[in-house]
Amino acid sequence: QVQFVESGGGLVQPGGSLRLSCATAGSIFSIYTMGWYRQAPGKQRELVAVITSGDSTNYADSVKGRFTISRDNAKNTVYLQMNNLKPEDTAVYLCNILGRQTSASGATSYWGQGTQVTVSS
Repeated sequence: QVQFVESGGGLVQPGGSLRLSCATAGSIFSIYTMGWYRQAPGKQRELVAVITSGDSTNYADSVKGRFTISRDNAKNTVYLQMNNLKPEDTAVYLCNILGRQTSASGATSYWGQGTQVTVSS
């Protein structure tokens, strides 16, 4: 089972910035896409941003121009730089990877445990 080490969440005032990171713990054979999702209380989980192995990116309309996703393949780590944060960005942010744990494994979606981001004055 792939595990993750997530960090960077916390409390920030509107207009502030945070940088989330998510690194895989243990070995993994290959990673295709890496992404961030978020879930606010009473709401469905939604895609925030995703980055492919070729560094193509896709963002939710609500975060375009404010958030930037990046990855470090050597460290199996994905980052989310969040600027100009708004109260509506408050949620638990979860990292996700689509990858293969071993050469014999099929592609599987793996989830981090989540990190809380709270935007409030």
